[in-house]
Amino acid sequence: MLSPVEPTVGSQDTLRARDLGIRFSGVPGSLNAITDVPGVEVGCITLLGDSDEGNAIRTGVTAILPRGRNAVGRSCAAGVHAFNGNGELTGGAWIEESGALAMPILLTNTHSVGACHHGSVQWVLKNRPELGRQWLLPVVGETWDGYLNDINGQHVTSQHAVAALERATSGPVPEGSVGGGTGMNCYAFKGGNGTSSRRVQIGSRCYTVGVFLQANFGARRELRIGGADIGEALAADNPIEAYFGAAPAGAGSCIGIVATDAPLLPGQCKALARRVILGLARTGTAGSHFSGDLFLAFSTANEGALDSRFPTAEPDDGNPRSLSFLPWGHVDALYAAVVDAAEESVVNALVAGRTMTGFGGRSSPGLPIEDLLGLLKRRGE
Repeated sequence: MLSPVEPTVGSQDTLRARDLGIRFSGVPGSLNAITDVPGVEVGCITLLGDSDEGNAIRTGVTAILPRGRNAVGRSCAAGVHAFNGNGELTGGAWIEESGALAMPILLTNTHSVGACHHGSVQWVLKNRPELGRQWLLPVVGETWDGYLNDINGQHVTSQHAVAALERATSGPVPEGSVGGGTGMNCYAFKGGNGTSSRRVQIGSRCYTVGVFLQANFGARRELRIGGADIGEALAADNPIEAYFGAAPAGAGSCIGIVATDAPLLPGQCKALARRVILGLARTGTAGSHFSGDLFLAFSTANEGALDSRFPTAEPDDGNPRSLSFLPWGHVDALYAAVVDAAEESVVNALVAGRTMTGFGGRSSPGLPIEDLLGLLKRRGE
């Protein structure tokens, strides 16, 4: 039986883009992570090993709890956006209908959505059994890791999903080849998990916007960092591009999660979700017909205001509720924060990536950091 290699939750021992002197717009939070938004918790389970048949397993699960484990079932205002639909984000129809998110979010590989869906239900029934008296619609997103991982072996189980949820915590978020991002590639280099945050002053109040990406998209020639076109100058003999040959350049996917403590309407959350792609575009991608680029944004303000059920057996009294929200004319600062944090999250995922060999002996090269720094220096960054 495969034993997951569990990353140390609450620590960050990999390089980040800012450690290299790469500059980004905006002011980050103290952790520069989605967990800068109070209440948000993240956990990972990473599977690294070989199957009984000798096939390489390079995959995992990332869990995000919008309000932490103690407030599962308490709805957040939320919205979803599909920039390109060759992917899956379960539960999206209900979020679109109700404007609310009450379940954990799980991210994994394309063929393990079912296992994580099942695991999410198991975990909620164990920890909040009263919620199971009605319905549970888990939120599970995916990107394809079949280049490095024995994806058809379906090695992720519902128990791995439960374990990722159990490990969810506030604090630093592991990046690169961990959790659901373990087997992912970005711009033909090793990709995976990346996160960033921004502090935003609106009126007399300061809010936080955090972004988390499972980055698995882009062609090498598209890559831009710090505003500089650098992809063509890096690793011209890239093995990922050689393997895919005539496959559409840039095909892949990205799942993006946006969190904020700013009080927002569901429609405003959806507008934030739409801005993630602008941050990805800063890093070079033009999007691909064969990419699944799905984004979800939620607000942790207004706790209880959007609940369609209660954690107790007491019925809803049906009385009107109040919902505070920022005027639409003041949301632009949050849009900018999403774009800035999404851009940095992509670069953080790339910088954290390390060369990995996987299924069939295929190799995914880590971003060549020294070459990158030399290019940026020559181009005035």
